[in-house]
Amino acid sequence: MPEFTFHHGGVSVPSLDEAIAWYGRVLGFAEEKRFYIPPARAHAAMIRKGPLRFELFEPEDGNPLPEGRSHPPSDIRTHGNKHVAFRVESLDAFIAEMAEKGVDVPFVVREEFGKGCFIRDCAGNLIEFLEEPDA
Repeated sequence: MPEFTFHHGGVSVPSLDEAIAWYGRVLGFAEEKRFYIPPARAHAAMIRKGPLRFELFEPEDGNPLPEGRSHPPSDIRTHGNKHVAFRVESLDAFIAEMAEKGVDVPFVVREEFGKGCFIRDCAGNLIEFLEEPDA
């Protein structure tokens, strides 16, 4: 099998400008480039933080996120892509920083197998952050 590495995740949002600002203010991503995708009729931007890339889409005729897709336990009941996850050194420190920034943290897990949380971006998309257990 050919070798491959992860390149980026992506989400659709109602406002590209608002999302670029939110991902910059909250998570430290910076705009790398903007472009238009004619077949999708969508404006897009690639944002970057170090080696991490995230693609944002603003479709011209987009639909709002369905209700069940913005809560992790109900989201997994709908087939399709679920979320992207990032590792943090300390979940507690991350949650505290998100609280200071006024970010919605709808779900926190503290189990024997590990700790993690989900935040919602400015469009309600779920993003997971996890602290890996000590080996």
